[in-house]
Amino acid sequence: MELALNQPAPLFKRLSWFDWLFAVIVAAGGLFALSRFGEYMDLYEKGILLAAIPALAVFGWFWKPFRVLFIVVGAVSLFAISQYHDDLTRMEQAFFLKYLISSQAAIMWMCALFGLATLTYWGGLLGRSEFTMRTASAMTWSAVAMGFIGLMVRWYESYLIGTDVGHIPVSNLYEVFVLFCLITAMLYLYYEARYQTRQMGAFVLLVISAAVGFILWYTFDRGASTIQPLVPALKSWWMKLHVPANFIGYGSFSIAAMLGAAYLLASRGILASRLPRLEVLDDVMYKAIAIGFAFFTIATILGAMWAAEAWGGYWSWDPKETWALIVWLNYAAWLHIRLVKGLRGPMLAWWALTGLIVTTFAFLGVNMFLSGLHSYGTL
Repeated sequence: MELALNQPAPLFKRLSWFDWLFAVIVAAGGLFALSRFGEYMDLYEKGILLAAIPALAVFGWFWKPFRVLFIVVGAVSLFAISQYHDDLTRMEQAFFLKYLISSQAAIMWMCALFGLATLTYWGGLLGRSEFTMRTASAMTWSAVAMGFIGLMVRWYESYLIGTDVGHIPVSNLYEVFVLFCLITAMLYLYYEARYQTRQMGAFVLLVISAAVGFILWYTFDRGASTIQPLVPALKSWWMKLHVPANFIGYGSFSIAAMLGAAYLLASRGILASRLPRLEVLDDVMYKAIAIGFAFFTIATILGAMWAAEAWGGYWSWDPKETWALIVWLNYAAWLHIRLVKGLRGPMLAWWALTGLIVTTFAFLGVNMFLSGLHSYGTL
C-alpha cells in the first residue's frame, strides 16, 4: 500500500495549465508553418512537420525549461521574419536585423555568449562561486536561444534568395557546426539540471568553444556563412531526420569525452574538491554515450536508407560510411565493456576521451583528407 501511495500520478494528471498552453502553442506554430510554407514541402516533409508537433509538446512536458526556450525562439524568429518584408536587403537596413536577429548576427551573438559562458564556468569552478555558475548557465541558455533563432531565420532567408535555393540549414559544415554547438549545449543543460551540478560546464563548454572557434574561422577566413544552393543528392527530406540524429550522437560523445577528462583529473586529485564526485562523472559519461550510441545508430540506419534512394545502394564503403562504422563499433565496444564486464574507472574515461579523436575525424577529418560520395563540406 505504501509503494502504491508513492507512485507518481499519471502524466496527464501532472500537467499544469501552462503545459497545455505550451501544447497549443506548438500546434499553432506547426499549423502556421504548414499553411505558410506547405507549398514548398512534399508529402514526407509535411508528415515530418505534423509528427514533430506532438513530439515537441511531450518533450516540453518532460523537460520544463524547453517550453520557455521554444516560445522565445519562436516569437523572436517570427518577429525577425516580419522585419524582412520579403526583401533580403532589409538585413542591412533594419536595426534589429542588422545588429541582433538576422541569421548571421544571431549566430555571432551565439558564439560570443558561448565564449563568455566558458570563461564564466571556469571562473565559478575555480572561485567556488554559485552565483558565477548560475550566470554561466544563463549565458549558455541565451547562446542556445540565439543560435536557434539564427538557424530559423537563416531557413527563411534561404527562401528569400529563391524557392529553388531554400532548404533546412543543416546542409554544410558551417550550419552543422552551429547545430553541433546547440545540441551539445542542450544535452549538457539537461544533465546540469538532472544532477543539480554546474561544475561539469567548465569542461563541456570547452568543446563547444572549440566548435565556435571553427565557426568564426570558417566565417571570416572562408566566407562560409553565405547561403548556397543544395547539391542534388542533398535535396531530400531524409536530411531533416538523418543530420539531427547524427549530431545528437556527436554531441553526446563530445560531452562524454570532456567528462572523461574531468574524471581523469579528479581521480588524480586535480580539482577533485571542486568537481562532482567520480560516481556522478562516471554516470553522466555512461548515459551520454548510451544516448549518443542510440541516436548514432538511428542516424546510420537513416543514412543507409537515404543512400539507397540517392545512389542506389544501402552501403558503398564510402570513407564517411566507413568511419561512421568505426565510430559505431568504438562506442558499442565501450558500452559492452561497461555493461557486460562491469568495468569502471580511468580506463573507460581514457577511452571516452580518445574516442573524441575518432569521432572528430569521422565528423571533420573525412571532409578534409578523404574524398567520396559525402564530399559536400570541404574546407
